[in-house]
Amino acid sequence: MNIIVTGGAGFIGSAVIRYLIQNTEHNVINVDKLTYAGNLASLKDIERSPNYVFMQSDICDASHMDEIFETVQPDLVMHLAAESHVDRSIEGSAEFIHTNIIGTHTLLEAARKYWQKSQKEGFRFHHISTDEVYGDLEAHDPAFTETTAYAPSSPYSASKASSDHLVRAWGRTYGLPIVMSNCSNNYGHYQFPEKLIPHMILNALSGKNLPIYGSGQQVRDWLHVDDHAEALFLIATKGKLDETYNVGGESEKQNIDVVNTLCTLLEELAADRKPEGLNQFTDLITYVTDRPGHDQRYAVDITKIKTDLGWSPKHTFESGMRETVQWYLSNQEWWQAVLDGSYQLERIGTTTGEPEAIHIKEAAE
Repeated sequence: MNIIVTGGAGFIGSAVIRYLIQNTEHNVINVDKLTYAGNLASLKDIERSPNYVFMQSDICDASHMDEIFETVQPDLVMHLAAESHVDRSIEGSAEFIHTNIIGTHTLLEAARKYWQKSQKEGFRFHHISTDEVYGDLEAHDPAFTETTAYAPSSPYSASKASSDHLVRAWGRTYGLPIVMSNCSNNYGHYQFPEKLIPHMILNALSGKNLPIYGSGQQVRDWLHVDDHAEALFLIATKGKLDETYNVGGESEKQNIDVVNTLCTLLEELAADRKPEGLNQFTDLITYVTDRPGHDQRYAVDITKIKTDLGWSPKHTFESGMRETVQWYLSNQEWWQAVLDGSYQLERIGTTTGEPEAIHIKEAAE
């Protein structure tokens, strides 16, 4: 197959591409705008594969999307391109509305025109979304299912909910062959340092505070990105058309417990890298004012994907966190280039100016 992956230089997108190149014979076309979160260094392992092509483009550019579909003649689209950081959406929502809603609409129209013209047998459009569209849960509420009503809390989740509705509408109105998935919190290697887990690891190694929103009792279900990539390909190729599949890690943890786990692993794996004068990594934990509208708990019921497609996560929380900490300890070159901004020099079209260090908020999730 020819597979278009949008947002393939991002965290989850790059994991999907690595999975496809390393485990299948399909041709992969990475369509990415290369915003601040796009990093081609995350694809170094596969960038020379004869089955891989990178095309720098904005999914909001209708003419370029039409051109790409005409050139590539895709059998499958895996749409991951999105602005995805809640705090950034609270500070400035416009980019989230533009990329997540307008961009998805533009891509859907390109796919619709291509499919109606080509009538390519077996063509599919897979839209990848988040469990945050469902809102949040109380402590004893049952987990989100695929039929849970939408109740997004942040500009980010509202924009993703909007894109979900658009995809379903294009499936029903135009007959576009669509399949959808909603995932829980991802973690793993190559994750941008503004997210909770890498942010805490790198702060700890630098002797900086480990700032936690509120009391740190917010609960998230943690899914290793490699497990997610495997699930996404299964959904894209074997999932029933017009259906949605929730993907989770079956690892509900409070944020404070996640940070304590990271500190314990760092005590074991990075004792020789502990900043001078620091007794224990947990001494760096601080609590900061909670963010507006902070969802208290996400939990994902994955019965459907288990039953229908035979998928379940391979990583436990313990094994996945250990692997993740070890990766960041062993790959300082990758994350240092992100922190100092030099990774931006990898971007196609970068010809002038100096790279800027990335601004990361005090707290992260």
